[in-house]
Amino acid sequence: MVERLSTAAAEGRIDLSELDVRLDLALNAKTYADLAPLTADLPPEAPVNRGPLVIKGGMNGATRSGRWQVPAQITVYGGMGSAKLDFTQTECRLPEVAIEVHGQMGGVTIVIPDGWVAATADMDPGLGGFRDKTTSDRLPRTPLIRLTGTGGAAGVVIRHPNSWERRSQRRNQKSLNS
Repeated sequence: MVERLSTAAAEGRIDLSELDVRLDLALNAKTYADLAPLTADLPPEAPVNRGPLVIKGGMNGATRSGRWQVPAQITVYGGMGSAKLDFTQTECRLPEVAIEVHGQMGGVTIVIPDGWVAATADMDPGLGGFRDKTTSDRLPRTPLIRLTGTGGAAGVVIRHPNSWERRSQRRNQKSLNS
């Protein structure tokens, strides 16, 4: 309980004075029922990640999009058919996500929401090159995407959603609200 409350404070979900109050109540609790109200207003804990997510483009390509659980480590191989990671509909509470990327023959595209930023200094452009089309305007409580690896023959691109993807997101949001 102490760890969960400390994490909530580190994420900015509760302030330090609220943390002190809740920690005092947690440490003086007599039953599990006394603990439940202390985290009732916090989002559920993220599941423990079992290892890196590996995406392989193979011959036909691979895409990870929509709502999916973002692990702390991801490895992406473009293969012959390309690979795409789309984070625009994910809810990521991690402060940092490490992505090892290998463009290979098909290339890799990574799409991150506005407000997320990428650290790309450790990327090797390879033959296909590497393009970072993101902004450096990071919003609070958004992850830093740390890219390493090589562009391979086809290259790697990291960017924010394009206009077509933004229109598609708005249409999907409208249909969900209807």
